[in-house]
Order: sequence, then C-alpha cells, then structure tokens
Amino acid sequence: MRFGFTEDQQRFRAEVRRALRSAEVRAAAAEATGADGVEPDARPLYRLLGKLGLLAVHWPVQFGGEGRPLTDAAIIAEELVRAGVPDTFHVNTVQIVGQFLLMAGNDEQKRRYLPALARGESFASVLYTEPDAASDLGALRAVAEPDGDGYRITGTKVFSLKTRFVDLGLCAARTTPGAGKYRGISLFLIDMGAPGVTVSVIPGVGDEHFHRVDLDSVPVSGDDLLGPRDEGWPLLNEALAIERTGLDYHLKAEHWLQAALDALIDGDPGSSHDDRLEQIGRWYGALTADHVLAWEVLTGLASDRIDQVSTAVAKYHSSELAQSIAAWAVGIPSPEQRANRIRAAVTLDSAYREAPGLTLSAGTSEVMLQIMAAAFDSIGQEEH
Repeated sequence: MRFGFTEDQQRFRAEVRRALRSAEVRAAAAEATGADGVEPDARPLYRLLGKLGLLAVHWPVQFGGEGRPLTDAAIIAEELVRAGVPDTFHVNTVQIVGQFLLMAGNDEQKRRYLPALARGESFASVLYTEPDAASDLGALRAVAEPDGDGYRITGTKVFSLKTRFVDLGLCAARTTPGAGKYRGISLFLIDMGAPGVTVSVIPGVGDEHFHRVDLDSVPVSGDDLLGPRDEGWPLLNEALAIERTGLDYHLKAEHWLQAALDALIDGDPGSSHDDRLEQIGRWYGALTADHVLAWEVLTGLASDRIDQVSTAVAKYHSSELAQSIAAWAVGIPSPEQRANRIRAAVTLDSAYREAPGLTLSAGTSEVMLQIMAAAFDSIGQEEH
C-alpha cells in the first residue's frame, strides 16, 4: 500500500508544475475550457503540451515518449487537471487508445501512430458503445466484412467524446458473426476522415458533447487490424481494466470540491460555515481514500499487475464520489446574475451536468459491483 511519494517523484511533480504555470499554458487552458454547453477546440492547447513533452512521458523513446515509469505519467495527469487543463483528449488519446496500441499493436502500427499522438498533432477516440448494446460490448452489432486484403465496417457507435476533433478511432466490430456473444470480435484503427464515416452531435446538457458515429461500409486495410482477428474481447477486458484506475474521476472530484469551497467563501467570506464542516471533512476523508485506491491500481499496472477487482473498486468509488460531490455542491448559493458568476460557480454548474455520465463510462457502477460480487462469491466458495 502506497501512502507517499518518493523524492524523485516529488521533484518530477515540481518540474511539471513549473511548466504548467507558464502564461502561455494558462491562457491556452482557459481558451480550451467549455462552459454553458459550449465546447471549444482544445487541440491548440494539446499541441502546446506536446511540444513541452507532457503528454506521453511513459511511452518508449522510439514512439515519442521519454521512457519514464507509468507512475510519472499519472503525476502529469494529476497536475494537468489541477492546472485547469480539460482532460478528455489526454484520457482518450494517451491513456486509452495510445495505451492500447502499446499493449496490442505491432511495431509498424506503433511507429505509424504513437509519435504524432505524443506530440499532440493527432488525436483519438474510442468507438465501442452502440445504441442497443449499452454497456454490454457482447451485444455489439457493427460488422467488419472481408474486402480483398482488408475489411469494410458497417454499424453505428454512440456516446464518444471529442469525436468531431479526432483523427483516429479505435473501433470494435464483429469479424465472425454468429460465433458467440463474446467471440468473433475484432478491433480496428479507423481513419475518421475516411469515406463512409459520419459524425454527428447527440444533444445533451454537458459542456462536452457526445457523438454518434455512423459507419457505412468504411474501408480499412488489413494493417489496421489491432491484435489478432476475432480476439478482441480478451484485449478489451484487459484494456478496460487499465482504463479503470479511477484517477481521472478522482481528479474531477477533487476539482469540484475545491470549486465548492471557493463558492462558499465567495458567497459569504465572513462565515465559518459550521453547518457544512462535518460534511466537508467527510469529503476530504473520502478523497484521501480514493487517491490511495487509484494509486494502488497504478503501482500495480507499473509492475505489470492487472487486478480486475481492484480496478472495479477504484472506478466505482471514484465515479460515485465525484457524482456525490457534484450533487452536494448544488446546495451552495451562487450569484444569480450570469455576468457576476465566479469561476467556481461556472465549474459547479458544469460539474452537475457532467457528473451523471461518470458512473456510466468505462463500465457502469452496476457492472463494477457485479465484478466485485463475483470475486467475493468465488472466495466464499473456496472457503467452503
């Protein structure tokens, strides 16, 4: 169990903080932050972060990284959020699709895609969820039909983020229909500018927009198959566990609680807010535990240990905590006049609209509970 950081990690964190305090980064982060349902283009900010070498430090040098440990990448992720950098591009491009390429891609695919992702010159999104499949990827219907040396993919994907800004999609599709619910699924890298790809916005209340992606016989080459054909399900299971560190949700919870405290102070600077102190203390205690859970998963991943139960616990706890803090903060008064709204109030307004989706993405809370329950049931059977 980790309860502190090494001196090297603390020095590295200080270096990252200094880089993120520059006037150029602060201005770009402000321009990239959405509010009131408006989603700006965050790519200029990420190109700047790429020039500073702050996007993929744990990747091998030959693929655009610095060969640093995964824990250093987690430190950067923490400091990006604390510096006001919207994190979705980082989560999707680097932490999910980039990590998937490192895990399952061949050397040619890594050389083709990873350096541009690390420089902030290219961006990626995940195309898993479908209108009738919800969180059950075993119910997906998108089909990849053989076409010469490649495939043509047809289907519809929903609820992806930043998709209208990205160049690359990691898509799950069936290459052997009828093989079984969790069999015959393959993974592909799709050029989002290819013929047959149509991206549209799904109306919603969040500042980040969900998208619908219609794939109409989209051509992909055999070189765009990621991992073995029909072996997508085991890869997806492993990748989802890596995705569920809980750190990104923890950082949202931390950011939203700080915004709530700023709003309290701004609303009544002279008050000690005694009626809220107990709950605030409970939130801080929960955040501390949440941070330990996330870093327990991260240190395991850094040692090539993937524990499905630990990741489910971390994801469940962090997403539920962030959602609870956002709901609690609704009771904090804020100025009525939009022109007078402080930054904290804008953040909390955005948080309330974003929070419901946190317990759905990367696996619903119900799925996380099922994973935990199955593990406990297995332990009980072994004891008897």
